[in-house]
This record gives sequence, C-alpha cells and structure tokens, in this order.
Amino acid sequence: MTILVIEDEPRVAGLIKKGLEEYTYQVDLAFDGETGKTMALSKNYDLIITDIILPKINGIELCRQIRKAKPQIPIILLTALGTTDDKVEGFDAGADDYLVKPFDFRELHARIRTLLKRIKPDHVIHKTILHFADLTMDLQTKSVTRTGKEISLTPKEFKLLEFMMQNPERVLSRAEIAEKVWETHFDTGTNFIDVYINYLRKKIDKDFETKLIHTKSGMGFIFKVEK
Repeated sequence: MTILVIEDEPRVAGLIKKGLEEYTYQVDLAFDGETGKTMALSKNYDLIITDIILPKINGIELCRQIRKAKPQIPIILLTALGTTDDKVEGFDAGADDYLVKPFDFRELHARIRTLLKRIKPDHVIHKTILHFADLTMDLQTKSVTRTGKEISLTPKEFKLLEFMMQNPERVLSRAEIAEKVWETHFDTGTNFIDVYINYLRKKIDKDFETKLIHTKSGMGFIFKVEK
C-alpha cells in the first residue's frame, strides 16, 4: 500500500512517514498543496493524508480537487482546527476522515486500516489452497500438511502461518505481524510473537531437514527454504 502525506511541517511529516513505514506502507511526502496535488493526480496512491493549513493550496480545496479527479481514493484530513464547523467543511470537501492534532499515531493507523478495508476490490480471487515448498495449507478445511503429513495447529498458529505463507521470502517485522495477525499494536515489552513463532517452528520445522521459518536478528522473521 502506498500513501501520500501532504504536510508543510517537515518534522511532523517525517514522524508520520517513519511510523507508517514501520507498518510496511510505502510513503511519499509533499510539503505544499500544489506539489501534493500534482503527485496525487500523477500516481495511483491507495490513500492520502493531508494537513488543512498548507502553502499554495489549502487542504480543503486540495481535497475538493483530488476528489473530482479521483472519487474513490480515501482522504484523511489532519488539522489543529477541531470545531464541528471545521469538520463539516472537511467532510463536505470530500474527506473520508478527520483527525485533530496532536493525535496518537495508533489512532491514525486505526483510521487508515478502516479506510483501506473499504477499497479492497470485489474482483480479487482469494486462493483457498496455499503452497510453499512441501507445505500445503487449505483455507477452507483449515488443514495443514507437510510432505503429506498432517500438522495440527491452534487457530492463532494457523493464522500466523497463513500470513507467513502469503508473504514468503520477505522479512516480517514484529509490528507487522502484530497488526496483521493479532490486529493490535506491538508492545515491545512482551515477547508473545516470539513465543508463537517457536510454537510454529516445533510443528512445521522440527522434524524436517529443510527449515522454513527463520529469524532475522533485529528485524523480524522470514519464511523461506533453507537447510
């Protein structure tokens, strides 16, 4: 998912970008309304976050212009102006959501998740059988086999393995796993993700020469074939 952030304060823009990238979003920045408009109309973003008070084109007018050209793209307005009239003006301009500064990043991320769920295309065909190496997962019967041997998993282990099989050969951070599998913000003071990874390793890898679940020190985990 690629997000455009339009914010004229570089420090704020940088913090938003850093926070979103921790959840593996790709983020582009624009520091004024005119540049933001050009970028929004020239590239297919999944979501746009824009401040209201911007140089050249303010966020309300920017929202109107983007909405005319791209009616389906979700837009979140950020502003220090939090009165009811301000919010109504933003929604009337075509914004999908409105967040008042200062805000908790977790709240922004929750709003983003909600909006992105709405735009999943109806025509996407979801696979019901996942294969990786000699491992097979049936999403309908909730069964897992490796070299034909059935492996019994708990519901959470199954969901974790499903996420890893859908994202092979890519480093998955603990924050991303917490978000996608547990639908929660990762608490660095706990090790519950590592615990479940170890549960899964014992069932998926222990009795097999070729290992599939690997740790990337300081980064997370990767699902790949390696002896």
